[in-house]
Amino acid sequence: MCGIVGIVGNTEVAAALYDGLTVLQHRGQDAAGIATGNGTRLRVHKGNGLVRDVFDAAAMALLEGRVGIGHCRYPTAGSEGYDEAQPFYVNSPYGIALAHNGNLINTDELRREVFETDRRNINTESDSEVLLNVFAHELDGARALTPEAALNAVEGVHRRARGGYAAVAIVLGLGLVAFRDPNGIRPLVLGRRVSEAGTEYAVASESVALDILGFERLRDVEPGEGIVITARGELHARQCAEPAEHAPCIFEYVYFARPDSMIENISVHKARMRMGVTLGEKILRQRPDHDIDVVIPIPDTSRDAALEIANVLGVKYREGFIKNRYVGRTFIMPGQGERAKSVKRKLNPIPLEFRNRVVLLVDDSIVRGTTSKQIVQMARDAGARKVYLASAAPPVRHPNVYGIDMPSTEELVANGRSEKEIEALLGCDWLIYQDLPDLEAAVAGHKFPGKKFDSSCFSGEYVTGIEPGYFERLRQLRSDEAKKKRRVGA
Repeated sequence: MCGIVGIVGNTEVAAALYDGLTVLQHRGQDAAGIATGNGTRLRVHKGNGLVRDVFDAAAMALLEGRVGIGHCRYPTAGSEGYDEAQPFYVNSPYGIALAHNGNLINTDELRREVFETDRRNINTESDSEVLLNVFAHELDGARALTPEAALNAVEGVHRRARGGYAAVAIVLGLGLVAFRDPNGIRPLVLGRRVSEAGTEYAVASESVALDILGFERLRDVEPGEGIVITARGELHARQCAEPAEHAPCIFEYVYFARPDSMIENISVHKARMRMGVTLGEKILRQRPDHDIDVVIPIPDTSRDAALEIANVLGVKYREGFIKNRYVGRTFIMPGQGERAKSVKRKLNPIPLEFRNRVVLLVDDSIVRGTTSKQIVQMARDAGARKVYLASAAPPVRHPNVYGIDMPSTEELVANGRSEKEIEALLGCDWLIYQDLPDLEAAVAGHKFPGKKFDSSCFSGEYVTGIEPGYFERLRQLRSDEAKKKRRVGA
């Protein structure tokens, strides 16, 4: 998962891009980059680390231009080194820089096409560089550099690429181009800011980036839509793909997105609250005479759900863990050993909230189970009489192939195990999961009843379809063992 932002402004945009990336930092803490365009000159600065570490005053001073894009990355399979930091750049045609959030599921096929047919070279293992070269090739055939030509190129990308992707690009001599996959799996939001100097536009992975920059959220970029914003601030938009099933990623609402974001006109905050209501109701159905003394969230993402569970159950809600704000999100740590060490660095219990109590811990989801197991033990060590664990999401039994680097199937704690077996493995006295229909209904809310989502990591149903052998290749890329070998060999 990554964060992207693009701006066409009336003044220099580098500082605004920096600010936008800081509020998208939760989407990726491994690398960051900014590209700006100023007339016929394109400038790129990128590197490994947090946004604040990658950019200093000297770097920011070089990023001149009123058109720009930014990216923050977490280490997805095959894209873990410095060379894979984004944005990527090609000088033909015109000069194009592109940043991408998501994952293509036909990267190998496209890589061959790009080399053998398009006659372009790919220097990294990143599917983002492949996507850039596909877009560049499709634009190369245009007779003139116009918004229509760029939208035709986006059409070509949608014909060739498969998977979940949202992208922003600078095309020198034109402006900003943005597009989203035909199923709308990965999010992209369009905003506008009007002042005496004129109209400015921005696109971002989450609306919170628009909020912090003072842009009005206009709408989500439609699935399969292409948007061109010229350097003069003219907006052009067109549907560039055949209609497909609209299926936004449900894991954005479960874990990745900030609660103050709106995605698909759904408040992430309210969606998480509704998850808590439905899960609380399930707890009451299964244990109407429960002995829970206190509900404690595993910070931060589960707070909204935990508060509503406590309300439904009629028990106390308490903050029982203090979080170290200077440790990254453990889900996106690059290796199992690093994740395990990070849990104790990240969380410390408040013993008086646990001592002699039956505690219900609430987490947003359980993926590998390593973190959950350690936190359950922390609660016991802090004096809890019993430790129950509730997950606001269903069991994660399948890989996510659209841009969330969930591990190989074998490393998922729910793979091949019943809920009782998972309960025993995690060491809790009771484990309860959200049901998938309840999760989908909670996210959709009463405004969008029956809305479809990409819930493939829970259901195993992939909206784009999956080619034979894909999961085996994924396992070779995504397992912690495979990542360790790549790091050793680097």
